[in-house]
Amino acid sequence: MGNHDNAHFFFAVKLPSETKKQLNEYCKELKEKLPFSRWVHHEDYHITLAFLGSAPEHKLNTAGKLVADSLEGTKAFPLFINRLGIFGKESSPRIFWCDTECEERLHVVRDKVFSACQDAGFELETRPFKPHITLARKWVGTEAFQKSSIDQYNPFKEKALEFDAAEVVLYRTHLDKTPKYESIAIFPLLAE
Repeated sequence: MGNHDNAHFFFAVKLPSETKKQLNEYCKELKEKLPFSRWVHHEDYHITLAFLGSAPEHKLNTAGKLVADSLEGTKAFPLFINRLGIFGKESSPRIFWCDTECEERLHVVRDKVFSACQDAGFELETRPFKPHITLARKWVGTEAFQKSSIDQYNPFKEKALEFDAAEVVLYRTHLDKTPKYESIAIFPLLAE
């Protein structure tokens, strides 16, 4: 896996490439209406389950084994992207995201992955899980961000974007590359 010095690692639900492309099309339209400083490369869209930060290889390997064990027998399931949202100050958000309809099975998968990483010795962020797909960062509009635009420009209003959550992936971050995230291990869920 090479040099780990400033690499970061995280487990995430993988989005199928069709879904990434579709989201990218929506973002091209949203970009023209909503000035954020950095839009995420479409190959980098994902739903984070557990952020590990930097990690020695042996610890990553342990986490991988434990995650694989904990997901054993877990079935793939559909998710429906249905809304836009923000994190941070309402007038000047730092994260712009889209989110899926609430799905208990996603929370179950997250709990399994999270516990496995803790068992592997990782100290994880304990904030409540808020599943989301980051689309852009840092509001740079001359005007304050209007929360109403989240509904106004929601591309999923008429029809949610459906995809199958079929793989959990261990990603490695390359800060100097675009796209940034490299898949280094894949944990498939059982076909429905």
